[in-house]
Amino acid sequence: MFIVNDTYMQKQEIKKSNFISYICPFSEFEDVHKMLEDEHPKAVHIVWAYRHYNKYFQIVENSSDDGEPKGSSGPPCLDALRGAELIDTCVFVVRYFGGIKLGVGGLVRAYSSSVNLAINAANLIKFEIKDECVFFVPFTLIAKFEHYFNKENLEEIQKNFNELGCEYLFKFNKAEFVKFSQFAKLFEMQGFSFLAIPLFAN
Repeated sequence: MFIVNDTYMQKQEIKKSNFISYICPFSEFEDVHKMLEDEHPKAVHIVWAYRHYNKYFQIVENSSDDGEPKGSSGPPCLDALRGAELIDTCVFVVRYFGGIKLGVGGLVRAYSSSVNLAINAANLIKFEIKDECVFFVPFTLIAKFEHYFNKENLEEIQKNFNELGCEYLFKFNKAEFVKFSQFAKLFEMQGFSFLAIPLFAN
């Protein structure tokens, strides 16, 4: 599986119709969609597709033909994402109609190739599942835990101090969590405790 960490754009012309394709992280779907609607008010179609993991690490997929013949544009865009093994990623294809109808087969090829142009231009990054882990560390152990985080090159998402110590929020992949869990459990008798563990650890 792969992800993208930026927005990439490509263009092509097919029988006088202009196709402008964008690929970006799924987290930017709403913002990019609105931006394209604002920037391309005269475009006849803004077709899109996405694939992402929900909080249960199930793949969620969706697409829109945005007025093109049913199944001729959104699903081919989604198929291109699947073919490239992309996750947490969305694509948009803006079409300016050039006056020549392409037919359903022609549209399928046009939208597929437009998305593939964007995919080929993008920097694809290997994806790994990371899930949230929340835990409490008393003041007497914070120095030991901070040393572990530095040694393992781990950086917290958030930390909140209270009168007894600190609650940490990290995102771990499976290997990171297993190693951290082995370290942390040595200190359970001294006040360390897990408050929420990754889904894959259950």
